[in-house]
Amino acid sequence: MIYADNAATTKMSQVALDAMIPILESNWGNASSLYSFGQQAKDALEDARQRIAVCLGAQPREIIFTSGGSEADNQAIVSAARAGARKGKKHIISSAFEHHAVLHALKALEQQGFEVQLLDVGEAGTVTPDQVEAAIRPDTCLVTLMFANNEIGTILPIAQIGEVCKAHKVPFHTDAVQAVGHIPVDVVAQNIDMLSLSAHKFHGPKGIGVLYVRKGMPLTSLIEGGAQERGKRAGTENIAEIVSMAAALEDACANMERNANHLIPLRNRLIEGLSSIPYSALNGDAEHRLPGNVNFCFEGIEGESLLLLLDDKGICASSGSACTSGSLDPSHVLLAIGRPHEVAHGSLRLSLSEYNTAEEVEQIIAAVTEVVEYLRGMSPLWKAKCAGKVPFVLPE
Repeated sequence: MIYADNAATTKMSQVALDAMIPILESNWGNASSLYSFGQQAKDALEDARQRIAVCLGAQPREIIFTSGGSEADNQAIVSAARAGARKGKKHIISSAFEHHAVLHALKALEQQGFEVQLLDVGEAGTVTPDQVEAAIRPDTCLVTLMFANNEIGTILPIAQIGEVCKAHKVPFHTDAVQAVGHIPVDVVAQNIDMLSLSAHKFHGPKGIGVLYVRKGMPLTSLIEGGAQERGKRAGTENIAEIVSMAAALEDACANMERNANHLIPLRNRLIEGLSSIPYSALNGDAEHRLPGNVNFCFEGIEGESLLLLLDDKGICASSGSACTSGSLDPSHVLLAIGRPHEVAHGSLRLSLSEYNTAEEVEQIIAAVTEVVEYLRGMSPLWKAKCAGKVPFVLPE
């Protein structure tokens, strides 16, 4: 099997497993208990909080543990919205290609009377600081923009956007689920007020994440029922997964440069190989993208058929976000960058990790080329295009 869907989830590293198992076996106490066994678990919890804070350039008290990126996104957005509403500010700025954890939270706020402005991301799939500055109003209570896009891998100029928000005293949240552990993140240097991350995107366990909240930012609890996380997130802490997440993040940050040096040539070779397929197009910025992300559209095919046939060849890939894999609609991200519905339906996302090899990349190129040719050969629409009866959409 060739696993090339690391944007959906990653395998747990040995470092993460080795950190988790001793907690499950011998340090499984409740961190809220006063007796010494519980306090040992508390010590492990706070040690993990400290280590994660260091990785982000944050302070330990600014780290709130959540169930993952979606919960962290929701808590950040709802908190800023409620704080803004108390001051009569109900305008929120975001973008058209955010993760649905952000877009759906914003949709719910619209139904409560908030005005949401989604910025255009253009063909390259990015947002500029000038766009943000032009959109900010006196009643803006939040800017929320993803650090790197989960489908097309584009990296936004987060530090510059954060600087604009800071100058206008508007809270800035970034969904950094795809970025943390893969590219440098420093919440202070990049002017970030709130940040969401999820452990399973950098070889940690599923079901655990972090919301970074800068000191002084108001935070609303979404889950009531206990005093954990300083009263901002009720529920007995999952110490084993938290400790495992800390170990995985430290490992990812320590090896970030080495991993990037391994991945970028593989990514570029994959882009080169798939670009040789006629009537194909790379989605997203060719330069400012995550080290392991490759996203292509192939005219004349359906992405679902492509994925199933690749699976038959032992290749795990996707057509977009795993959170929308049950949808028959084309990716909202590809539509946001201007891909027509017909072309957006024929998309393929390949996301590599440091475990992938050059040999696997060559196998992927050969398999995708073969499958695309096979599917086009079966398509009456493709035959009509080749006969000149229907125009092509993508350049050859």
